[in-house]
Amino acid sequence: MTRATSPVLTRAVADALAAGLGRARREDAVEGRSGGPRGNAHLTAWTGLVLFVLFAAEGITLISVRGLLSWHVAIGAILIPVALLKTASTGWRILRYYAGKSNYVKAGPPPLLLRLLGPLVILATLGVLGSGVMLIVVGPTDRGGIWLGLHKATFILWFAVMAAHVLTRLFPAFLTVREARADVRVPGWLGRGFALIGSVAVGVVLALVLVRADGAWASLAGHDGEHDRPVSSSTSTGH
Repeated sequence: MTRATSPVLTRAVADALAAGLGRARREDAVEGRSGGPRGNAHLTAWTGLVLFVLFAAEGITLISVRGLLSWHVAIGAILIPVALLKTASTGWRILRYYAGKSNYVKAGPPPLLLRLLGPLVILATLGVLGSGVMLIVVGPTDRGGIWLGLHKATFILWFAVMAAHVLTRLFPAFLTVREARADVRVPGWLGRGFALIGSVAVGVVLALVLVRADGAWASLAGHDGEHDRPVSSSTSTGH
């Protein structure tokens, strides 16, 4: 590391920490029927907190993936449209900023480290969810082994980048949501609510479809569980 880059890195880390602690926040203006930058911030924050709860629930299923396979698939399915909504929300803000939209430019971009981390979070999230869907589609075949390896690899990457993302974005999201509940001046709240509730509803429908489609994996998990337990234990669901 050169002396020239050291102050830049130090400043980038300091800015990220300040944002994560809520000490440095963007001034989001209210604009138009959608609420403009502030409306976008509200949608992103609400969606982020819903994702945090869902990912936490998905993490609990990792305690016993085989025993909780249906729950693992169902929660993962619900995560997909919600994650796409958050990607769309943050992507819209990025596009408006780089297109030179005045209120978005005035609010400014996130800190440098968070801008660099953002694409990795999106790619890792879509990778781990997409590979999970492919696992259900191909089933426990030779191709399933390839997708299982990819699913595990993307999960490791996702966990690393998501840990950093949560540390820097969770508290600011909580502050934004708290303000959103009291800020009745921001138009577009009904549309944002429908978008979030709608994404969860689509996820629930997708979950019902995928849980019914994962029969081969569920059967395999059940057979593995039978090998691990005595034959007389007919109610076993496996580990």
